[in-house]
Amino acid sequence: MALKLYYDLMSQPSRSLYILLKYANCNFESKLLALRKGEHFGEEFTAINRLQKVPVIDHNGFVLTESVAIIKYLSRENLIPDSIYPKASKQAARVEEFLEWHHAGLRLHCAMFFRVKFLIPSIVGQPEEPKNIDGYLRRMEAALKEFDTKWLGRGNNFITGNTVTVADLFAACEVEQPKMAGYNPCEKFENINVWLKKVRDHFNPYYDEAHEVLNKIGKNKFKMASKV
Repeated sequence: MALKLYYDLMSQPSRSLYILLKYANCNFESKLLALRKGEHFGEEFTAINRLQKVPVIDHNGFVLTESVAIIKYLSRENLIPDSIYPKASKQAARVEEFLEWHHAGLRLHCAMFFRVKFLIPSIVGQPEEPKNIDGYLRRMEAALKEFDTKWLGRGNNFITGNTVTVADLFAACEVEQPKMAGYNPCEKFENINVWLKKVRDHFNPYYDEAHEVLNKIGKNKFKMASKV
């Protein structure tokens, strides 16, 4: 097997790469790690990635970490279609412009809200602190509003124009993450709602496959919230 993907589908960038490789019909070996069990801290995986994070690829012995670096590499190696990651300079620059923004502009705030609202309470077995969550919620909603208006609200079907790219896939996986904490961005931001349906349809059935566990957790969270 030429390509190995180390991942956990609870991880946003892991889902992005999993979906992307499936969509590209790229034959890869799945190396699933359970982050919730701390498998990424084990000696075997630490020998592969000293940073102890996923996703990671091993391509014929070449090990690479960091999801954006990985997709750029996959593009140069012609393992993903040009339509998803364009090789033309200006089109590629538009995709990379968003990917540069999304780390601090979108991912940080969605991930931190998920962390304090769902992940930490689940690990320590204690309920979340509402006062602590309020600040993270405000910052996440400010980021979602900026994404909704300044990236999606420009008359295009997708982030960089009228063609879906990896920028849309990475953003979609980030926007999905707060659902596990009982927050659905689609209910408050109309541009996100319309756009996300298009992204999901484009990458299905792999998109739904990658989000199966997330959607189950999200549904349970919404049921619990409705009973409160």
